[in-house]
Amino acid sequence: MLQRALAASPHLSGHSIDTAAGSVDALRRLRRQCYDVLLTSPATSVEEDLALVDEAREVRPSVRPIVLAGQAAPESVIAAMRARVVAVFTEPFDADAIADMARRAAEAGPWHDGIEVLSAQPDWVAVRLDCSLLTAERLLRYVSELRAEIPGADREDLLVAYREVLLNAMEHGAGGWCSGDRVEVAAVRTARSIVFYVKDPGPGFDPPAPPGSSEHKAAVAELLRREAEGSPTGGFGLLVARTIVDEMIYSEHANQVLLIKHTR
Repeated sequence: MLQRALAASPHLSGHSIDTAAGSVDALRRLRRQCYDVLLTSPATSVEEDLALVDEAREVRPSVRPIVLAGQAAPESVIAAMRARVVAVFTEPFDADAIADMARRAAEAGPWHDGIEVLSAQPDWVAVRLDCSLLTAERLLRYVSELRAEIPGADREDLLVAYREVLLNAMEHGAGGWCSGDRVEVAAVRTARSIVFYVKDPGPGFDPPAPPGSSEHKAAVAELLRREAEGSPTGGFGLLVARTIVDEMIYSEHANQVLLIKHTR
């Protein structure tokens, strides 16, 4: 049972979980008590969940909603993003991933939505993000649901590549976490590929050496050493991304990057 698995997750240690007997009971509980996070029922549709989210915000504006659903069409995932939902999870559920997102949302500072939707349709999503780890993880969750047709292992590899590039843009290109600067991201699905674009406001940097070069091999060795020591990997994570995608193209100043993965 998902509720039992969430309660047992170490991510929610020290947090209490209450269960409501439907939407009406959930709203009644929100009126009586302040809850940080609202998880919807997997038995209801995303559309029903978003209606509940609207009502819940009228009662408790600060509540952070997470939508759980048996399945969600890309259009429903986009609707949830526009509705400023923290994240969407569909079956099969990963209780630890849900618990970790719930903890991050509950422990975040004063809530504001760090994802500004610039354009959104199933095959082209463009957003502007604030520089916080929670915002990065939220976007990657949305990308995962939007690209649910890609087999699990391949999708996870792509998310690792996207994550490394996105975090590098936030931490280094935009001047660090909570710097006030923003990065722009687009995820595009074509007939033959998946494209991920990131633009940061920084001055740029020297792109990683091409795979196979002596500089690349030395950088990989340094990355492995840092990981073994538990030290920060810094920009070396970009090397990981480069080994996952088929093409990694930088702008002249390297503050814009395209990641391309061919699917045919």
